[in-house]
Amino acid sequence: MNDTVLMKTGMQVLIEKLGNIDAEKFISLILREPFDYTEWRKENLFVGMTIEEISSKAMKLYNQNHGE
Repeated sequence: MNDTVLMKTGMQVLIEKLGNIDAEKFISLILREPFDYTEWRKENLFVGMTIEEISSKAMKLYNQNHGE
């Protein structure tokens, strides 16, 4: 995915999930704050979950998005 498509898709997802105002607030926060996604992910994403729980969540999300 090229940068333009990625940016457009990302904005569409943010607006769909957050609405226009909160999507813009989110972008403003990201630009204003020093933010290291990799570190945040290590400290916040999937904390305390087993690999089986992560896999199960991933499969449920996949099935929701692919109509299975």
